[in-house]
Amino acid sequence: MADSNFSLPPLCERISYTNYFVRAVYLMILGLFFSLLSHRIRHMSEYDNVWLVALFCESCFSLVCLLITCLKWSPADTKPYPDRLDERVHDLPLVDMFVPTADPVREPPIMVVNTLLSLLAVNYPANKLACYVSDDGCSPLTYFSLKEASKFAKIWVPFCKKYNIRVRAPFRYFLNPISDRTDGSEFSKDWETTKRAYQKLSRKVEDATGDSHLLDVEDDFEAFSNTKPNDHSTIVKVVWENKGGVGDEKEVPHIVYISREKRPNYVHHHKCGAMNFLARVSGLMTNAPYMLNVDCDMYANDADVVRQAMCIFLQKSMNSNHCAFVQYPQDFYDSNTDQIVVLQSYLGRGIAGIQGPIYIGTGCVHTRRVMYGLSPDDLEVNGSLSSVATREFLTEDSLARRFGSSKEMIKSVVDAIQRNPNPQNILTNSIEAAQEIGHCHYEYQTSWGNTIGWLYDSVAEDLNTSIEIHSRGWTSSYISPDTPAFLGSMPQGVPEALLQQRRWATGWIEILFNKQSPLRGMFCKKIRFRQRLAYLCTIACLRSIPELIYCLLPAYCLLHNSALFPKGTYLGITITLVGMHCFYTLWEFMSLGYSVQSWLVSQSVWRIVATSSWLFSIFDITLKLLGISETVFRITKKTVPAGPSQGEDDGPNSDSRKFEFDGSLHFLPGTFIVLVNLAALAVFSVGLQRSSYSHEEGGSGLAEACGCVLVVMLFLPFVMGLFEKGKYGIPLSTLSKAGFLAVLFVVFSV
Repeated sequence: MADSNFSLPPLCERISYTNYFVRAVYLMILGLFFSLLSHRIRHMSEYDNVWLVALFCESCFSLVCLLITCLKWSPADTKPYPDRLDERVHDLPLVDMFVPTADPVREPPIMVVNTLLSLLAVNYPANKLACYVSDDGCSPLTYFSLKEASKFAKIWVPFCKKYNIRVRAPFRYFLNPISDRTDGSEFSKDWETTKRAYQKLSRKVEDATGDSHLLDVEDDFEAFSNTKPNDHSTIVKVVWENKGGVGDEKEVPHIVYISREKRPNYVHHHKCGAMNFLARVSGLMTNAPYMLNVDCDMYANDADVVRQAMCIFLQKSMNSNHCAFVQYPQDFYDSNTDQIVVLQSYLGRGIAGIQGPIYIGTGCVHTRRVMYGLSPDDLEVNGSLSSVATREFLTEDSLARRFGSSKEMIKSVVDAIQRNPNPQNILTNSIEAAQEIGHCHYEYQTSWGNTIGWLYDSVAEDLNTSIEIHSRGWTSSYISPDTPAFLGSMPQGVPEALLQQRRWATGWIEILFNKQSPLRGMFCKKIRFRQRLAYLCTIACLRSIPELIYCLLPAYCLLHNSALFPKGTYLGITITLVGMHCFYTLWEFMSLGYSVQSWLVSQSVWRIVATSSWLFSIFDITLKLLGISETVFRITKKTVPAGPSQGEDDGPNSDSRKFEFDGSLHFLPGTFIVLVNLAALAVFSVGLQRSSYSHEEGGSGLAEACGCVLVVMLFLPFVMGLFEKGKYGIPLSTLSKAGFLAVLFVVFSV
């Protein structure tokens, strides 16, 4: 219960980062954009269709720029003070932690284990925590790994809390040598003991991965016999139960393994369906008012991460009843992801300054009552349910219609909505009821996935759910601590990364066409206008088409003897626009401590992603809208974390930053763009059309040639791929297709 004395220092405060100079830069860039567009419109009749195409592309870029400016206008985040929590809050609330996984091959169990261990060891009373792992792959290997991890957790959790270990994922912690090597010291002995125990755990998981017959000797695996990933019954197992826990530092929180029923002829809604099953099972067993969800590859890097979120939920002066969730940035430990960090730092804080950050699917603490469909209007000032909402939500028929027929489930929902104290139940007593709510047909004709829980109808369940929450009038909070709260793993290699971007973009575009679309009800519901623009920013993925066209326009103009860029003053405006954009984005990178090289790589990465992953996501959505095929939830292969026996260097190796290729179509547009621009530069440089470069229409062609050079520089990895071999070289099949298309382009352009 929180202390009612408001004279005490606050548990958190909202910090604004308004910068009037940056705002002036935004407005200058927009002004240059609109000046260029007006010039093209006024002189459209003087030029051929190239100017019309350029006008279309630049209009799209201007729209995206305008949206981003609106979002970045008033950046903010929330600074928590977890050190003040103990003296202000006498009884911390329960927190359920969710870790979903789906494929033991693409998401290795040792990775899931490290995420689990980092969560179990956070600085929070163990009797207030429960960790639920959802295994959509129904893998006995994953279950075996959790059982072994629960044994190691009895060593790891006390060790972390006794010595206040900062990094609480063992695979990262043991990469570095012990700092205190004093012979015979207690810490040194405990460190060696804990390291040996983790190595033993790693070997057991590795041996079981290589030889599945090792799992057959244990009776506990009978439930996994004759099961397939897409055809099996519900499995719920309490791996470890913290019976009679009082919050001692040696205690380990509850660990529960679940795998919902799957049958070939049912729609299971991928991760979103798994999250809803997690919400139901946890509601039956522990029914915590708050739920932390992280991806299986994202470990807790800050031991105070749960306490930081509680500072916001328990701070009365901030009207915490209206805060639906607390979102942390998504950071990574194993790849060149500078562009994502910069994007979150500026765009994420910008959106946080409106109605609150967007839920990004991981690193988020939700309130259970909000996920059960409540709106701020349903609550009294003190947070209790209003009389109107009580009649609407808590009738027996309404509860059964919304949450399903399980009486145990309905009772847990009533307790959660009314904020009734949760008794210390024995978890194993709830297994039978948990299996019932995991049946394929349980959600049929209920509100699960529609208005309750994580919402369906998009592979981007996070964005879909976030829109619904904000549309009800809830706010959210953004915490961006100096020490990253969570660190995750990027997919292995460029092909997997592009596949992940394609899945994300497909989900973002799907939002535009479902009932949560920000295009619908722009001025109604309780979502703020600028917050709706934040969700509308998903159309940035649609700019892949104008971006692809614009990358080809300079080459076309050189080959066709046309003018792309205006002359005189407006050529200067174009150059100034490009220069200001470059200098501003460079400033964003350098102000966060990144190098010029990181900025250059980022510019290249975004162009490649836009003309590959985002482009194919449009094809995916088009096929779905035409009823030809459904969008597919593609699980990307994660990097297996290096164990302590594999060396102490946790940095990327020399090849980790090299661009990799495979035979997928993702690399066809980039190769085609490079070949076309190189061909145009070759034609220009050898002067095959020198006699025609008098250019009554538009200059010497130098500006267009510079445009081609810029495009080639942005796609430099593809240029290098033309001369590399193996996985770092462009496959012959891709090169042949791109070459054929490039020849057609040149022939029809001349």
